[in-house]
Amino acid sequence: MTASAPVPPEPVEPPIGLLAELTHRCPLQCPYCSNPVELVRRGNELDTATWISVLDQAAELGVLQVHLSGGEPALREDLEEIVARAVAAGLYTNLVTSAVGVDADRLARLRDRGLHHVQISFQDVTEEGVTRIGRAPGALARKIALAEAAVRLGLPWTLNAVLHRHNLDRVERFLELALELGAHRIELANVQYYGWGFVNRAALMPTPAQLERFRTVLERAARELAGRLAIDYVIPDYYARYPKPCMNGWGRAVMVVAPDGRVLPCHAAHVIEGLEFPQVRAMPLREIWYRSAAFAAFRGTGWMREPCRSCPRREEDFGGCRCQAAMLLGDPTATDPACSLSPHHAAMRRLAEVESTGEPPAFVYRRFGTRATMRRRELAPLPAD
Repeated sequence: MTASAPVPPEPVEPPIGLLAELTHRCPLQCPYCSNPVELVRRGNELDTATWISVLDQAAELGVLQVHLSGGEPALREDLEEIVARAVAAGLYTNLVTSAVGVDADRLARLRDRGLHHVQISFQDVTEEGVTRIGRAPGALARKIALAEAAVRLGLPWTLNAVLHRHNLDRVERFLELALELGAHRIELANVQYYGWGFVNRAALMPTPAQLERFRTVLERAARELAGRLAIDYVIPDYYARYPKPCMNGWGRAVMVVAPDGRVLPCHAAHVIEGLEFPQVRAMPLREIWYRSAAFAAFRGTGWMREPCRSCPRREEDFGGCRCQAAMLLGDPTATDPACSLSPHHAAMRRLAEVESTGEPPAFVYRRFGTRATMRRRELAPLPAD
């Protein structure tokens, strides 16, 4: 980090959200999964009592909502107990699920324990497409059945459409399916390239033409579906003009607890070398949030270099993604190359266009023990223009 005048520390507000990654186990093998390539095995997962303590501490800290995620959180046999405790602590609970392993009866039990919302991921809108990505035949029918069950049970639910070069041209059908199944919201989430998605980037990257058509469909849907379906969307950073406000700022609004108890400012932060992430078994959440070096590392604006430091958008995008800067440039303090002000921005865009128009390589599927690498020889550093 370059020398600069000292910047007074900014006041630290309590976190709003907790992403509770209950397990990395999953019946699907999606090649874009944001979980780390070194997955936490069952024997290293937090036990029920520790998760209950985490939820109680989170509520006391000021957290308002908890997202129960994975892997597939339904593979935890204690999910009902975890949901009940979260609700008792006053937390809004959202279950993020593949729907494989959750049937209508179990969803009813979770609803009876106070579950507030369900988010169901759809890998595609055809059985063939879902099976190609998730490697779990019959998964699409289970997703549809769980969505129908959520409506019967009075649970609001979100359709999470994970988009990439192999299904982006079917975005209209994703929107139709959300309406047919009674979703309250759809998230049209183009793959972000972390974890397994980073490994499979060349196989998943959409073309510029696909993204342009996607924007046209979005504009039309926003007009025609206003008041009927809430639509959120995310485009790939590699095609962005400005970086996304990742996690609403490092250590600013959200904390992540991994299956093994590591506490991180975001789900991909483990890629940043030199940062030690506290262990919830050893340190209270309050102390982690307010006092740990990892959460303070990129909090606020004092760490920023130019052009971020003097940029008028620094309180909007908070410098962009530190993990992306680390992965692509080898320097977590660098300007996120997704920003058009970065000297590496044009190179990032060219890389995306080259990979998206080439023959897609075979997927490296998400599996325990797979020797997937980040292929840093090819990916970092990007050349500056």
